[in-house]
Amino acid sequence: MLVLAIDTATPAVTAGVATLAGDDVTVLAERVTLDARAHGELIMPHARDALQEAGVALGELDAIVCGVGPGPFTGLRAGIATAAALGHALGLNAYPVCSLDAIAAGVDTGEPFLVVTDARRREVYWAAYDASGKRVDGPCVQTPADLGHTVAAGDGARLYADRLGVRMIEPYYPATSGLVAAASAALLAKAAPGPLTPLYLRRPDAVEPGARKRVTA
Repeated sequence: MLVLAIDTATPAVTAGVATLAGDDVTVLAERVTLDARAHGELIMPHARDALQEAGVALGELDAIVCGVGPGPFTGLRAGIATAAALGHALGLNAYPVCSLDAIAAGVDTGEPFLVVTDARRREVYWAAYDASGKRVDGPCVQTPADLGHTVAAGDGARLYADRLGVRMIEPYYPATSGLVAAASAALLAKAAPGPLTPLYLRRPDAVEPGARKRVTA
């Protein structure tokens, strides 16, 4: 199975092509740029370049996998919109995965761990996983604090390791291999994907205006 993976939930703009055979994920090509301001500009060129390096045409793809966060609004929607547009144009299923799960798929510690990413505003997105890599709590957003684990992956762990009280481990960002691995069960079952709904976690900053105040003479 040929899969295009996309993620823009973190400062890493990631697109890659991989094959999935049973539990084996083989990455054929990947493009990653760390630039929190360039998701919209880079995600489609990265996908195109990865496909070209892998020698895969768009029409040869079997599915698309997209990280849906949690992440900041502007960057996150760039990847989701790209995956949705490609899926619609090519008639392919686009499978959503939690971007924290994609990071967790690359962790091999043999003990429970956290995945923590930067949520800006001095906050972090986080989720907790057992020793097998299964998510047991989260995703959540909060200020950095001791969450009861000693090991954490993700770029948020690097930024706030002292306040989280954790030992940092890789990976720091979602990778093609992790994205495909996180979606592998649904991909192999050829299940109908869920909606590409972004995990923002925060309430929107903009709110509807209240009723107008009555003006009296």
